Amino acid sequence: MKPADRKEFFRRLKSIMPKPETELEYNSPFELLTAVILSAQATDVGVNKATRKLFALANTPQAILDLGEDGLKRYIRTIGLYNAKATNIIKTCGILLEKHGGEVPSERKLLEALPGVGRKTANVVLNTAFGKPTIAVDTHVFRLANRTGMAKGKTPLQVELKLLKAVPKEYLHDAHHWLILHGRYTCKARKPNCPECIVRDLCSFRNKTQAGLESSAHRKKQSGYRSF
Repeated sequence: MKPADRKEFFRRLKSIMPKPETELEYNSPFELLTAVILSAQATDVGVNKATRKLFALANTPQAILDLGEDGLKRYIRTIGLYNAKATNIIKTCGILLEKHGGEVPSERKLLEALPGVGRKTANVVLNTAFGKPTIAVDTHVFRLANRTGMAKGKTPLQVELKLLKAVPKEYLHDAHHWLILHGRYTCKARKPNCPECIVRDLCSFRNKTQAGLESSAHRKKQSGYRSF
């Protein structure tokens, strides 16, 4: 994808979603960190259902520790891998209190030292809670970056590093959310919704879905482009 096309790609996404946000519900960096740890191999909808009840009772490292591992599990048992996640969250809470005064650190190295926190989780927290221009490569971002030709790579790290170079600086802060949301709702894995895609002419994907392109174009002309 050419530099001019990349810039236009994000200009269009911004035009339909000026202020993209994570779909995880949170009110503090700690709540976000906890939610992102829980979100591994789980849906944001499922995590939000669990954390609404959890955070109403315990939304600080000390409060989670006071629940204990078994108490925490009662709130998150509907989430996949909840046993391992409960163990990691309890350990993380202990470290936050012991080494960081109960606060979530804003440095990658310190975040990745926490149990259950890998590079992707750290990137989400750095970007969403602390406003740093990082890009978390989940399955949606990985697929979209390769499919569109914007940043091809065989591993999430390869894609991340290429995206950091490919995304125009003025769009870098919000690129993470635009890519996730576009991949989640439009550029889907099994059946991408190419007829409704606002950037399809910039995409190098060869097997674009064609059904409805003409009628879709007519609808957009009449009523404007639909959001995500």
